[in-house]
Amino acid sequence: MRKMKIFFDYACPYCLQGHEHLLDVMAKHPDVEPDWRPCEAHPRPETHGPHTDLCARGMFFARDNGIDLWQYHERVYNLALKDRIDIENIDALAQGLADLLDADALRAALRSDAYVDELDRANHHAYEESGVWAVPAYRMDGKKLDSAEGVGVTKEQLDAFMGGK
Repeated sequence: MRKMKIFFDYACPYCLQGHEHLLDVMAKHPDVEPDWRPCEAHPRPETHGPHTDLCARGMFFARDNGIDLWQYHERVYNLALKDRIDIENIDALAQGLADLLDADALRAALRSDAYVDELDRANHHAYEESGVWAVPAYRMDGKKLDSAEGVGVTKEQLDAFMGGK
């Protein structure tokens, strides 16, 4: 099984588009396993927002609690980009995820320092170690596929990348 690192930010419309493309082409590439790598396009204390640190930390929580990450991603993208809830508000985020996971446990985790260090490592890995400069970005088999800033990645580009072309 080949692992494909997927670097993304939940507030990025191009990442949502990339996620939808990935859903469309994944069945054609059963030998590829997604390795989800959330990273913040605008980490705090930068004033540009919305900040997605809570969403990314929530993904780590979901992963550790056996939640289907495909469902988690879809829900958080919808909350952030379609429903436009305040994803910087722990209660609003937990409420939006209440039918998918234990909202009280998520609130407790996000109010603590749970997953803060993991998110810091994820950001460092993306930007300092993997050369990500725009999201979504993909890494697999020593190759990389980067988004064109303000454009993203096409379904055809992603399909070809996953096929090793």
